[in-house]
Amino acid sequence: MRRSGWVGAAAAALMFGCAQMDGVGLAQRLDLQAVRFDQMPGWQTDTLSRSFAGFRAECHRLALLPPDTRLGGMGLAADYGGQAAQWAAPCAASAALVVNDEAGIRHFYERWFQPYRLLAAGFFTGYYEPEVQGARSRGGGFTVALLARPANLIQAPPSSGDPGAPRPVGRMVHGKLIPFFTRAEIEAGALGTAAHPLLWLRSPADLFFLQVQGAGRVRLPDGSTVHVGYDGKNGRTYTPIGRVLIQQNEMAAQDVNMQSIKAWLAAHPAEAQSLMDRNDDYVFFKELNGDAQIGPPGALGVDLTPQRSAAVDPHYVPMGTPLFVDTTDPVSGAPWRHLVLAQDSGTDIKGPARADLFFGSGAQAEQAAGRMQQAGTAYILLPRPVQDRAA
Repeated sequence: MRRSGWVGAAAAALMFGCAQMDGVGLAQRLDLQAVRFDQMPGWQTDTLSRSFAGFRAECHRLALLPPDTRLGGMGLAADYGGQAAQWAAPCAASAALVVNDEAGIRHFYERWFQPYRLLAAGFFTGYYEPEVQGARSRGGGFTVALLARPANLIQAPPSSGDPGAPRPVGRMVHGKLIPFFTRAEIEAGALGTAAHPLLWLRSPADLFFLQVQGAGRVRLPDGSTVHVGYDGKNGRTYTPIGRVLIQQNEMAAQDVNMQSIKAWLAAHPAEAQSLMDRNDDYVFFKELNGDAQIGPPGALGVDLTPQRSAAVDPHYVPMGTPLFVDTTDPVSGAPWRHLVLAQDSGTDIKGPARADLFFGSGAQAEQAAGRMQQAGTAYILLPRPVQDRAA
């Protein structure tokens, strides 16, 4: 739906979309309040080592970038963590640690980082990798094409150093960039020979939810699995079909989540396609390589770690920044207090205290991500100036 490096989707976006979820624009400031680590509920009990391998991976990524590369952020976040060079010292220090040394990792964060509470009200959603059935060739019930990025899809280069700046998408006609085809037009065959199916799926709903999440796993008839990920989108507006169902009095707002929308589509096969076509947004895919036990690469170019990676708005929060999230589990209602890494972004994640939490793959991840629409508090960890680092 929205990722710049990899598309993922909060279940809330199926219902509300961008404007109603965040209600903020870039005029909103990033208001921070310095706190101590012992003032963050759950900091002392979180297993920080579960995110540390991801932190080291992003350090390797940042080391490849020019020192003045902008990572995003506003105010203090930009001043202390908005450029790749500002992460060089803590990244170098992290290289000396063992990834399962819990005490050493905790001391590392407390020495090298200053935590700040984000004063804006936090809102946390979730995304995951669905798994669907598919095949390499059409037939045997597999008739829905999972399309690769077409050659005529063009995304304009960044117009500024802002990693969150919009980049127009379209196709060239007589030397002019015009809007790309809508979902309905693509499904009606508008791409012609420019469309290349990567795989074939069983149902349009399977395709739709792969596109909403932006990545997933396709189980082939021989039992093997193909990992697919985002490779561009048509640049059209995302219309949340949950909101359409509410407007049509098919569902009450409090009943809308990912699972209830899937159930409605299955129960209304005659109307399902026209409902999905109300969403003009269309995502294209590529096959991914790498460890099948971890997530696909996020906007930072680092593989996502289940329950330890998050998508943020880089206008406010620099990519790669550690965040401590204090919210509640959507299934059990228990506190959910974990250190996560801002390794992904998206066009529908807007505001200083918005985060979309990556839950991994499988049925349990789907259940949690589909219901994750929780309030809470976010804390951002920014590299300390040299003179403020404790021994």
